[in-house]
Amino acid sequence: MMIRQATTEDYPEIYALVKQAFKTAQVSDGKEQDFVTELRQRDTFLPELEFVAEENGELIGHVMLTEQSVDQGDVSGLLLAPLCVAFAYRNQGIGGKLLATALDQAVQLEKQAVFLVGNSEYYARHGFQQVKMFGLENHSEVPDQFVLGRELIPGSLKNVTGGLALH
Repeated sequence: MMIRQATTEDYPEIYALVKQAFKTAQVSDGKEQDFVTELRQRDTFLPELEFVAEENGELIGHVMLTEQSVDQGDVSGLLLAPLCVAFAYRNQGIGGKLLATALDQAVQLEKQAVFLVGNSEYYARHGFQQVKMFGLENHSEVPDQFVLGRELIPGSLKNVTGGLALH
């Protein structure tokens, strides 16, 4: 298995992978594949923070980080959306490796924090916790238990107030 930066040639296969992978997700609206396309069209898109996992020429995993602002906070934050692994390759640590690769690159780019909507049990294993633990408010319609964050630079959210709307 190899992890590499995604290319525009990967986009159709990523679309299909995301669509299939989120059919069994705990938190899903069935439109994650379209959200990926939309995120790429925004000025917050960072192509250097989109990665795929590949096995024998087949894409089996995907992760993407885009810029995310925090109300009333001078934080260089990111939105993780989405992270997925093909069903047949789950529970092998691929998601964790994709996540680690993306977060390592984010630190290299001097990003301070990452936010996401997802399974709190899974992401807690990777250092994420509910944003309210940082004193931030969830300004989205998603229940608080699924709105998570993680500091990439320790203490970077210490003096940040307000909230965020993940979308």
